[in-house]
Amino acid sequence: MEMYFDDFSIGDEMISPRRTVTETDMVQFAGLSGDYNPLHVDEVYAQQTPYKTRVAHGLLSVAVITGLQSQMGNVNGSTLGLLEINWKFKKGVIPGDTIYAKFVVRDKKETSKPDRGVLTRNVYVINQRDELVSEGEIVLLMKKSN
Repeated sequence: MEMYFDDFSIGDEMISPRRTVTETDMVQFAGLSGDYNPLHVDEVYAQQTPYKTRVAHGLLSVAVITGLQSQMGNVNGSTLGLLEINWKFKKGVIPGDTIYAKFVVRDKKETSKPDRGVLTRNVYVINQRDELVSEGEIVLLMKKSN
């Protein structure tokens, strides 16, 4: 269900669908971004790290979460633009981890234009072990319904 700026209330919570992060995702993201850090692409190297295996790029997990947000369908036709993303990474996401996000409305601000507003949501990314792997804030410029 598409939602507009006025449909959100501070404290509203929404849970995204889940998605498993795969090795293919990591390889494709490395190719797309050009980030071939051995932590992400070299299993022998990665076995020497605290994770003992390769770890997904942090920005890959953020990209997956924005995709899950899109799959929810509630902001697809009502978002005018992404204004800001702030993120903290708590634990690694490794191939085979399944993640989802909890979105919580933190703030709403009117703009100088009466047909839009700024929506700020805290985002908590959780894996299949119920561990918080990252958290952040997404700020969107949203259409109003009126």
